[in-house]
Amino acid sequence: MTSAERDTGRGGDASLSIGAVLAGLRAEFPDVTISKIRFLESEGLIAPRRTAAGYRQFSAADVGRLRFVLAAQRDQYLPLKVIKEQLDAMDRGLQSPTVTALTPRVAAPRPAAAATTAGGVAAGSDGMPAPGDFASGAEIRMTREELLTTAGIGATVLAELEQHGLIRPGPAGFYDADSALVARTAGALTGFGLEPRHLRAFRTAADREVGLVAQIVAPVAHQRDPDARQRADEVVRELAALTVRLHALLVKAGLRTVLPR
Repeated sequence: MTSAERDTGRGGDASLSIGAVLAGLRAEFPDVTISKIRFLESEGLIAPRRTAAGYRQFSAADVGRLRFVLAAQRDQYLPLKVIKEQLDAMDRGLQSPTVTALTPRVAAPRPAAAATTAGGVAAGSDGMPAPGDFASGAEIRMTREELLTTAGIGATVLAELEQHGLIRPGPAGFYDADSALVARTAGALTGFGLEPRHLRAFRTAADREVGLVAQIVAPVAHQRDPDARQRADEVVRELAALTVRLHALLVKAGLRTVLPR
């Protein structure tokens, strides 16, 4: 690769040199310089890869990250420390729309769509869970403080939820979107006088249902053909929808006896 190719980001590599990045950003950020880009790299806000010869090579993601930093400085006057915190949060699947707080992006419930399961049940057509509701979403990792803010609960309630097994942080100590939804729901139940220890029965029932599903899915998942994993995933989602549906219907039927007619 010639020096001219390095300067323009050409030469068969999809990544861009620092000169090409600067040229692309100048129209939007007239004050940006190569020295500033290097400074932001030294501060850990961007991390372009290096070639064997030591030249910086920026991917499209690197350029987007750099544009985010420059815009945050120009439009919101944010210090680099705050910008770095926001970038770290986004790296873990979070959004940071405000300066004062990080707002974890918790996936909204999917709209129930009518879908006929293998058992002939039209799950989702009546508001009950459908298999699509159990599809895996984007991975989200949030800290303890972010979970408390998202769920609107106190540290004591969270500690009790963990003690009784309703919430389990991952190996690295982060929480996922489901943990936030469980915490928020449990927090709402405490408003009716139910304490986390009372909710342990839900954890026990859920574990039993998961165990039943696992027994059915295991033979499918262990098949050797390449489509086995996809079939197992479909079976898991279908069974999950049916078991939750059955649970909801049984609770609904049982509640009819709670209030006198």
